[in-house]
Amino acid sequence: MTLDGFVAGPNGETEWRFRSGDEGGKKWIEDSLWQVGLHAMGRKSYDVMAPYWPASTDSLAAPMNAVPKAVFTRQRSLNLGAYADSWGAAEVVNGDLATELQRLKREPGKDILVHGGVSFGQSVAATGLVDEFRFFVHPVALGQGQSIFAQLPKPLELELRGTTLFRSGVAAHVYKPA
Repeated sequence: MTLDGFVAGPNGETEWRFRSGDEGGKKWIEDSLWQVGLHAMGRKSYDVMAPYWPASTDSLAAPMNAVPKAVFTRQRSLNLGAYADSWGAAEVVNGDLATELQRLKREPGKDILVHGGVSFGQSVAATGLVDEFRFFVHPVALGQGQSIFAQLPKPLELELRGTTLFRSGVAAHVYKPA
């Protein structure tokens, strides 16, 4: 997220995210990934990540590959293609988003981490079912762009639960709904 609250530029630009990383931030992300029991994502994110992570030597690859996945799609069925075997069998979820998120939250296990593009993130945030938001706030302002909170039906009060500042100027903020 940018200092002015955008997760992407007006046309989906995200290259600014890669200019301000450091090893401390990457380690924080890796530790966070190991704490979850499910990666929930939209189909477009699955399509981007599935071919990348199985062959990656990046330190984030181990948790990205090991943790089970659920792919949300509006399509009645989904062919996960060649990546279904190499990236682990993903559960395909195509029911009502809020209903399906509630179902997944009731299952035993660790927390669910939601990955996705802006529209999927907006839809998830609008359900009111998010227990915790973890944002990497990058030291950049775009002036205009796409916000994860653009579809909220009403204001969302948040309580800051923790902040970690990294050498690069990125700050990780953890919020819970108040």
